[in-house]
Amino acid sequence: MKRRVVITGMGTVNPLAHTVEETWAALLAGQSGFGPITTFDAATFPSRFAAMVKDYHLEDHVPDAARHATAGRHTHFAIGAAVQAWQAAGLAQRDTLDRDALGLYLGSGEGRLDFDNFMSCITDSWRGGAVDTAVWATLAFERMELYREVEQEANMVLAHLANRFGVAGPAYNVLTACAASTQAIGEAASQIRAGEIDAAITGGAHSMVHTMAITGFTRLTALSRRNDEMETASRPFDLTRDGFVIGEGATIMILEEYRAAKKRGAPMLAEIVGYGSSADAYRITDQDPEGAGAAAAMTAALADAGLSPKQINYINAHGTGTKQNDIVETRAVKAAFGRHAPKIPVSSVKSQLGHLIGAAGATELLTCVLALRDGTIPPTAHLTTPDPDCDLDYVPNTPRKAKLKYVMSNSMGFGGQNNSLIIAPVK
Repeated sequence: MKRRVVITGMGTVNPLAHTVEETWAALLAGQSGFGPITTFDAATFPSRFAAMVKDYHLEDHVPDAARHATAGRHTHFAIGAAVQAWQAAGLAQRDTLDRDALGLYLGSGEGRLDFDNFMSCITDSWRGGAVDTAVWATLAFERMELYREVEQEANMVLAHLANRFGVAGPAYNVLTACAASTQAIGEAASQIRAGEIDAAITGGAHSMVHTMAITGFTRLTALSRRNDEMETASRPFDLTRDGFVIGEGATIMILEEYRAAKKRGAPMLAEIVGYGSSADAYRITDQDPEGAGAAAAMTAALADAGLSPKQINYINAHGTGTKQNDIVETRAVKAAFGRHAPKIPVSSVKSQLGHLIGAAGATELLTCVLALRDGTIPPTAHLTTPDPDCDLDYVPNTPRKAKLKYVMSNSMGFGGQNNSLIIAPVK
């Protein structure tokens, strides 16, 4: 018998808001998290906007922010979200968790990067068509910030959270791009089910609004270039879509074994009942055009949950707003759900939140938990001209009331990683 896994706390810091309830209210009100890039001067870039976290300062959320002074931007988001989740789970009031049986599973990306100083060291040490390494070394020691080399590592979010919450169990950082935090949550749930751990801090944190990421995704023609229409630029499943809006943020959840959570009187927000994971094994830059890998992840999640396709009441799509992804995901849903596919509401909250990369899946799962709670499906915003190749029920523009029992959340990572989670109310 697999042990049951419940979500007992959630926290988030994202482009729409800095709390769970404010995020949900903003989504249902149709607000957009998009605006001009502020982390660097993007005036010469084809895409000059992003989904950025606004007016967030860690010292407003924790009394000892100086403890994390060297941490990167996304680590600060993760700490704020984790503190929220810890409090929401009732652990700030009554902490009975065995730290040796507490795991930490995150999908988080690169840490603090120092492009400006790095490039200045290159240009100022350039001699005769090459870098003079002796000059470079001198300049780098003078200009590169202390701790920067350590904090740029992708596991630094893990390190800061483990230190803050005393996590002594297994700690894993999942690096599967846009599928990372969904996979992290799925793996954490699997470990609790198997009895390897009793609880987990899990989710994702990422900030890729920097020159290298914007340059890379621009070269791949993946970003929207609607600089004059930035608030409505993310248009999943719409015929006029021209790419995703890159974003940043963090969402953290507390998972616990059901009986232990019940014994301590923890709030039980939802149960994770199914998890499926697959790889496309196709190409590193493209998805399988027929969506075979994504369909396999959904089918595996259904099998894990012991459900039939007709039992799913809502699918939170990966839904990036790129030409390829939306068509492939539509095909994948059809392959996994067959004749039931047209009957299942599907929507993408990236239309308002943007694409939070490593933090995307966890943030989207959070919206699924709230959809279950309130019986309300968040819409796909800015969907006004349906793409004939995307012909499912995408809940355009307006939230929809619905009786929800089983909800699926999908994430598809660059390079061909696919992950699906299914949640249900706790019985």
